[in-house]
Amino acid sequence: MKNVFLTIVLCLGLVACGNGNVKNESKVEKQVKKDVVEVLYFHGKQRCATCMAIEKNTKHLMESTFAEKLKNGELVFKSIDITEEEKLADKYEVSWSSLIIVDYDKSGKEKAVNMTEFAFSNARANSNNFKRRVAEQINTMLNN
Repeated sequence: MKNVFLTIVLCLGLVACGNGNVKNESKVEKQVKKDVVEVLYFHGKQRCATCMAIEKNTKHLMESTFAEKLKNGELVFKSIDITEEEKLADKYEVSWSSLIIVDYDKSGKEKAVNMTEFAFSNARANSNNFKRRVAEQINTMLNN
């Protein structure tokens, strides 16, 4: 009789814990971003010189050219460790260092532009071109 009672208590405990997690996940999924542009730099724990240049140049661009947009919330810059944010990395099909710029319109509809290949080709060798093209993409999205 003790075993049956213990089994029932354990099952109820597991069900109660499981239901709490489902509710929290659904709340996160329902949060809709509106009228904002996000610049997402994904990286792993170890990074090469080019990966670090992508982050450095992107961050510099954000803080210099787009400081006011960052301050008022129209633009967001995130440096994301893919080992800590696996769901977000999966969403954008990212498995290594990547630069993704996401535009959320007024209705919350999302449009992502993957600038990874361009970033790797230009962040170190041609940083001015890198910053110019990333700024053009951000401005295009901010003005839509």
